[in-house]
Amino acid sequence: MNPRSKSAATAVFQASPPLFEEDLSSVLERTRDLWEGLRNQRIFVTGGTGFFGRWLLESFLYANRELGLASCITLLTRDPASFVARVPHAAGDPAVSLVQGDVKNFAFPTGEYSHIIHGAAESSTIGSDRDPESMFSTIVDGTRQVLDFAAAAGTRRLLFVSTGAVYGPQPPNLERLSEEYSGAPPPTDARSAYGEAKRAGELLCVLRADAGGTESMIARCFAFVGPHLPLDGHFAVGNFIRDALEKRPVEVAGDGTPFRSYLYAADLAVWLWTILFKGRAGRPYNVGSEEAISIADLAGAVASLEAPALEVRVVQRANRGAIAPRYVPCVRRAREELGLGQTVSQESALRRTMAWWRACGQGRIAHGQNGD
Repeated sequence: MNPRSKSAATAVFQASPPLFEEDLSSVLERTRDLWEGLRNQRIFVTGGTGFFGRWLLESFLYANRELGLASCITLLTRDPASFVARVPHAAGDPAVSLVQGDVKNFAFPTGEYSHIIHGAAESSTIGSDRDPESMFSTIVDGTRQVLDFAAAAGTRRLLFVSTGAVYGPQPPNLERLSEEYSGAPPPTDARSAYGEAKRAGELLCVLRADAGGTESMIARCFAFVGPHLPLDGHFAVGNFIRDALEKRPVEVAGDGTPFRSYLYAADLAVWLWTILFKGRAGRPYNVGSEEAISIADLAGAVASLEAPALEVRVVQRANRGAIAPRYVPCVRRAREELGLGQTVSQESALRRTMAWWRACGQGRIAHGQNGD
């Protein structure tokens, strides 16, 4: 659960600038040896218009141009027109095609797709709060539909973008969650809809593979920061950045005690591409940073990046003696098996994110958007 939440502003469809050349170049350099398997191939992506998806899209297009892969990418979106308006520099690339539809029942595009990335899901607690049953259905039925499409399209490898929420609440005596931890979300709590649905999605992927279907790689994602992260949603760090960019006190809606960790989106893109191309099928990999920080300290870190430093306001008083909740992964498996690691420091990640949003302009800062 996120300790800070604000109601989303009315969407304003304004074009976003491209990602920084420095970030795209770093993603390519760290994944250069992986792309050959995608040469002259087609990749299909669900969730390609959201935060994760835009990083995957732009890093793919960069590699496609720089390496001359002659590959194509197809994105599933409910609203192609709004995506084109928001990201025209990527949507207009000749390697990109858009398919309109809902992940639960989209019409299958014709032809073969060698790879699929299935990331479509409303990952916000907003969806769980408003209609948890609908969120559960979207994730489970959508995963089943994507697996059916993979079988029809002759897909060799599929990346299922899962979440650390599959572990349920992190025990207070456990510093980091590893893939061996066997906890789970409480099934009698409606707020578990997202985590339980992703657990079911992982199981569906394994069942299909056991039946001779497409092999699925599983990425259990934690918390992230970077360009395209919405500033008006349930992401505490996004809310803090918006406050700072608008030169107002950085407000912590809760008591500031929960611990999180944040991986920069360029590192995230490297990890997801690596898991897709090199991961072991049916073997989940945690994706995130091991560097924990309290929400209050995170707000202070964001506030300190403005000159003069901004005030931090913590709305609730912490309960004396209470153990602070944590949501922090252990990423030893990804490090030891796939050679992955965090390369962008927390301070640099915050600075780059704020710099990109400044380039977007004040209108975009006030109405940050996610997917379509």
